[in-house]
Amino acid sequence: MSFPDKADTHQQVINGELIHPNELKSPVCLQTASVIVTFVLILAFVGCYTNPVTGRQYAVITSVGEELRLGAQAFTAVKTKETISLDPEANARIQRVGRRVSTAVGDQLPGAQWEYVVFQSDELNAFALPGGKVGVYSGLMNLVTTDDELAAIIGHEISHVVARHGGKRMTEATLIGLVGAAGSTAMNEKYGIQKRDLFMLAYGGISAVGYILPHSHEDESEADVMGLQYAAQAGYNPYAAITLCEKMGAASGKSEVPAWLSTHPSNAQRIADLRAAVPHFVATYQENRRRYE
Repeated sequence: MSFPDKADTHQQVINGELIHPNELKSPVCLQTASVIVTFVLILAFVGCYTNPVTGRQYAVITSVGEELRLGAQAFTAVKTKETISLDPEANARIQRVGRRVSTAVGDQLPGAQWEYVVFQSDELNAFALPGGKVGVYSGLMNLVTTDDELAAIIGHEISHVVARHGGKRMTEATLIGLVGAAGSTAMNEKYGIQKRDLFMLAYGGISAVGYILPHSHEDESEADVMGLQYAAQAGYNPYAAITLCEKMGAASGKSEVPAWLSTHPSNAQRIADLRAAVPHFVATYQENRRRYE
């Protein structure tokens, strides 16, 4: 009759596998445990932010002060790198529309030091950073023909900042990065490079398709609705958001990227959602436009 070695009596069964105690103390296990502990600690300190317009709640690990500092630094860097447009008409236009939208936002963007800049580029793009830093590229300025359409752009971009979507995505990336790093290290040590690569492919697919990008869809849709409210409160016609999307769709051409993998909903879906939402803001627009006549 044979008996198990003394060491074998201390082996444990974990997830159906026989694990030796020394394996539990390996550098990989310790590293993985360290990452998990860090992950739990981060979750404990993550704040819950409530969107002041929609009431939607989500975790944000960054502070408002940190976002303001990063926004100011980033905008300074962009102004240094990019060419600032000297077109007097474009600059007067963005300042005129921007002031009215900024007034509509009010104290929903604390600490804002508003700044609107037109950058010389054919790119059809615009952005906003924490602290009220807004940039619109001349290519997009040339595409929009009315102040109402420009207000839709500015309102949408500022909505991302008010909603703190950037801080939300930084939080998601931080937490997912920790879990992904731990899993990749453990898989590589135990099963080899090929299995690790398979894990990274599977985990990357889950992260992109199942979690991160659907939140991007939701963020973009939320910014669309918030932008309608800000534009209407500033006295701009919310229906311009629909004509803007139609122009953007025509200018961009047919995208080969599936709608469910893009960071925005499909243009057709976006227009349909806007058509359903715009009527809710018409009364606000009609009431506020008189203030600017």
